[in-house]
Amino acid sequence: MDVRQWLPLCGIVLCVFVFNMSEFMPIGLLTSISTDLGISESQTGTIISLYAWAVAILSVPLMLILNRMQYRPMLLLFVGLFAVFQILSGLANDYYTLVAARLGVAVAHAVFWSIAAPLAVKVVEPRYRLAALSAVATGTSIAMIVGLPLGRVIGLALGWRMTFYSIAAVTMMTFVLLLAVFPKVQNPGTFSARKLPGLFRDRVLLGIYLLIALFVTGYYTGYSYIEPFLLDVVGMSPELVTLALTLFGFAGIGGSILFSKRYGKKKYLYLFISPGGVLLVMALLDYIAFSTVLVFVACAAWGFCGTMTTTAYQNEAILASPEDATPVAIAMFSGIFNVGIALGSIIGGFVVSVPGIETLGANGAFFVLLAVVFVGLFLIRWIKAADDARAE
Repeated sequence: MDVRQWLPLCGIVLCVFVFNMSEFMPIGLLTSISTDLGISESQTGTIISLYAWAVAILSVPLMLILNRMQYRPMLLLFVGLFAVFQILSGLANDYYTLVAARLGVAVAHAVFWSIAAPLAVKVVEPRYRLAALSAVATGTSIAMIVGLPLGRVIGLALGWRMTFYSIAAVTMMTFVLLLAVFPKVQNPGTFSARKLPGLFRDRVLLGIYLLIALFVTGYYTGYSYIEPFLLDVVGMSPELVTLALTLFGFAGIGGSILFSKRYGKKKYLYLFISPGGVLLVMALLDYIAFSTVLVFVACAAWGFCGTMTTTAYQNEAILASPEDATPVAIAMFSGIFNVGIALGSIIGGFVVSVPGIETLGANGAFFVLLAVVFVGLFLIRWIKAADDARAE
């Protein structure tokens, strides 16, 4: 991959890093934000839910509105807005102001995640397709390794507001890089709302959307409240919690590397084993909470299999969608993904409040189980039939 491909891809990956750091940062600072604003941890958790709902609701409409806009100015505009709203998040002095600022960030997020993976594929040669998608997944994992724990460290040392300001600073540096190196990428502009029903007639796309809805709901039922689970149930110190969150990210990089190297050869096996691994971890989580070592192993497996799952199925969604519909198809993927985050956060908050946080893993595992059964019985067979049809 020459520098003309590598630099724009690097810019996208840096954006992925800061966007993910921003989205998940409240997970690592639930307690700090709650204490400073005088609200409960469950109420702070709703910030994650509202953010996710905004992305879910706005992703497809925004892409339909912006359908004729060229990709380069679209990318630069919303990366810039993302930085502005990060600063406003840091300035928020009450719950509702913070929610409003986070909703502004969510608008930028909705557009960026609709075009990130399609642009990553477009700025490189076809033979680097899996490597480009792997790089996007790696940006997410690095956010968990460096971003989320670093945001937590900054928040604990200097206050949670400084974490938002740090994100804004990194975003502006990334904006300058994109301004300098990102090429003009042609947007066909031929997709319109009238073609939208056609996406729902593709059973592979519909199957992927259903799978993501179930899987992500279960995943984030547990992950949204992983910090208090590790503190209160496992009995970890704050430092060990930061280390466990870092381990999620390191394992995610392992999953993205395996995707780029082996996915093309063992595709259908990975499509089943990846969500199956998350199911196994979440089903066992409540029962191994007595052992810090076992929980660390579970966190590694959770991050590894989770990254593999989302990267693999995003790749399949891109393959299944027509070229002019790819941003809208991925907008829908992103929207449904965020519906899953929102539902998972709501269900996780209910679990924390009613049956108890010690049952977090089992309750999340129920939805992942439904996803794994659907993959095994139907979705892999549909994807294989679509692959055979494209090969003819």
